[in-house]
Amino acid sequence: MTKKRLAILGSTGSIGTQALEVVLEQKDRFEIEVLTAHRNADLLIEQAIAHQPNVVVIGEESLYNKVFAALDAHHIKVYAGAEALSQVVQMETVDLVLTALVGYAGLIPTLAAIDAGKNIALANKETLVVAGDLVTQRAKEKGVNIYPVDSEHSAIFQCLTGEFQNPIEKIILTASGGPFRGMNREDLLKVTKAQALKHPNWEMGAKITIDSASMMNKGLEVIEAKWLFGLKPDQIEVIVHPQSIVHSLVQFQDGSMKAQLGLPDMKLPIQYAMAYPERLANNFERFNFMDYPNLSFEQPDLKTFRNLQLAFDAMHRGGNAACILNAANEVVVAAFLQEKVGFVQMSDLIEDTLQKCTFVAQPTLEDYIASDSEARRITTNNI
Repeated sequence: MTKKRLAILGSTGSIGTQALEVVLEQKDRFEIEVLTAHRNADLLIEQAIAHQPNVVVIGEESLYNKVFAALDAHHIKVYAGAEALSQVVQMETVDLVLTALVGYAGLIPTLAAIDAGKNIALANKETLVVAGDLVTQRAKEKGVNIYPVDSEHSAIFQCLTGEFQNPIEKIILTASGGPFRGMNREDLLKVTKAQALKHPNWEMGAKITIDSASMMNKGLEVIEAKWLFGLKPDQIEVIVHPQSIVHSLVQFQDGSMKAQLGLPDMKLPIQYAMAYPERLANNFERFNFMDYPNLSFEQPDLKTFRNLQLAFDAMHRGGNAACILNAANEVVVAAFLQEKVGFVQMSDLIEDTLQKCTFVAQPTLEDYIASDSEARRITTNNI
């Protein structure tokens, strides 16, 4: 059986490390060709020695000598910088690119991989948030498949298997509600960084955990879903589901609904995307209904958690609005993690940037790059 050769962009992050766990459990199905990290050189070195890829890339160029010195004896090629990231994904020896980078940084290397005809396992939702029209059109032209890794989009993808000829009436993305579900604005004014980093159900990196607490993560997922599944904005709904067992649902034009259920464990959607169309046997913990006798659902509070409404608004407006939203959010989350802004203030800053940044109705890649820079500058100045 031929092994699928993987390039994992962002191998030291939450998704990347779990993907490597899947590879270890499925050694006869996958092998690592490329590993990349931004600045976590120590873990990248450890992963490279364990998995023996052909190539590694360290994004922070000042760390090149450290990584090279550690891996030279293992005959692993070492490169550094953003340009190298976009080059290695085009290697002929790569079968699938898992984009697990955080934020806007995933866009350019993902486009480079698509241009080289590589199928994508997409864990970087910002790629489609920032430039969904461009990415999906490019993938269509190149005959490239994009397999979603986010649990919600994986759920929709799984529900659509065997149903691609049947029109979707709507999709419903579920949200846990995060650690502050049920709180009002006054409560949120007192929220601390430590509280925001404690998600009730999922183990994720710091940026995504804060996005989940503010409901921006769900907003970004709404925009991503529009592009992944070719939907109109009014075909996408969000419902809060605190147990995180029903990962999302599809309603078809006859009114029938499909849902995908499972424990909140990212290794399952990661494995599904990497192995598609096969479902591989594994030893993951199984869901038991008796452990969750009551599954509950409620409407999201769009007035208190304004980020979700801002995301819906950006999706409806189109153009570069979602790109602006994403850039502003990345800046304010970084500032919140440095305790420079408050939890509620993040939404205020994002909204202000959306109003001030130049709107482009039909942006090119150059427009997206310019919009990202402008939005970051405006938000940083406001902070």
